[in-house]
Amino acid sequence: MMLNFIYWDVSPIIFSWGPITVRWYGLLFATSFLVGYYIMAYIFKKEGKDENDLNDLIWYMILGTVIGARLGHVLFYNPSYYLSNPIEILEIWKGGLASHGAGIGILIAIYLYSRKKSAQSFLWTIDRIVITVALAGFFIRTGNLFNSEIIGKPSDLPWAFIFASVDDIPRHPTQIYEALAYLSIFIFLFSFYKKKFGQLKEGLIFGLFLITVFGFRFCVEFLKENQSQFEQYLPLNMGQLLSIPFIAAGIYFVLRKETKKLKIDLHK
Repeated sequence: MMLNFIYWDVSPIIFSWGPITVRWYGLLFATSFLVGYYIMAYIFKKEGKDENDLNDLIWYMILGTVIGARLGHVLFYNPSYYLSNPIEILEIWKGGLASHGAGIGILIAIYLYSRKKSAQSFLWTIDRIVITVALAGFFIRTGNLFNSEIIGKPSDLPWAFIFASVDDIPRHPTQIYEALAYLSIFIFLFSFYKKKFGQLKEGLIFGLFLITVFGFRFCVEFLKENQSQFEQYLPLNMGQLLSIPFIAAGIYFVLRKETKKLKIDLHK
C-alpha cells in the first residue's frame, strides 16, 4: 500500500563544508530575489525609470521581506518558544517565515522607499513588486518542501507524500499545491501587466495579487496541519484569519475608482 504514495526523504542540506552549510531553502530564497531583480530591471527599462533606483528598491525589499516574514512567524505562530530561545529568531535558513508577516514588511518597506522617490508612487511601485513576490512564493514553498515543513493533512490520494522526517502517514503535499498556485498567479499577473501596459489603474495589480494569493492561501489552509497548538481552538486557523484583511484590501483596490488628478492649464 505504501507504494501507492510518494516517499519523501530528501535532505534539506545540499552540502556542508566545514562550518558552512548550504540548504535548499536558503538557495531557493536567494534565487527568488535574484530572479525578481531581473524582472524588475525589465520593468524599469520598459517604463523609462532610473535603473539605479532598482538597487535601492532591492535592498528595501530584502530587509522588508526577511524582517517582516521572520517576525511574523515568531509573533503569529510561536511567540512563547522564540521568547525562550531568542537566538533562534536569527536562524532563518532553517525555515519559519510567515507570508503574512512578509506582506506587512513589504508594504512598510515600499512605503519608505516611495517617500524618497517622487517619480515612483507607492501604488506604482507595489503594483510591480507584487508580480515578483508571487514568483517568490513559488520558490519559498518549494523550499518548504525540501524542509518537509508546512505539511498537509492525511490523504489517501495517489499523489500524497509520506514525509519520512515527520511520520509515516500519507499527506497532502500542500507545499506543492501552493508553489504551483503562486507560479500560476505570477504568470497571470505578469501577462496582465504586459497586455494592459499603459492602461492600468494604480492599485489594480496589487488588488488582484491580494485576492488571488491570499484567497488561495485561505482555501488551502483547510488541507494543512496547524502550525501551532493553539490554532486547534480557533474557528479558523491563523493563516486564514490573517488572510481575510488582505483579501478585503484586495477587493477594495480592484473596485476603487482611480482619483483623477487636477490639471491646471498654465497658459491661461
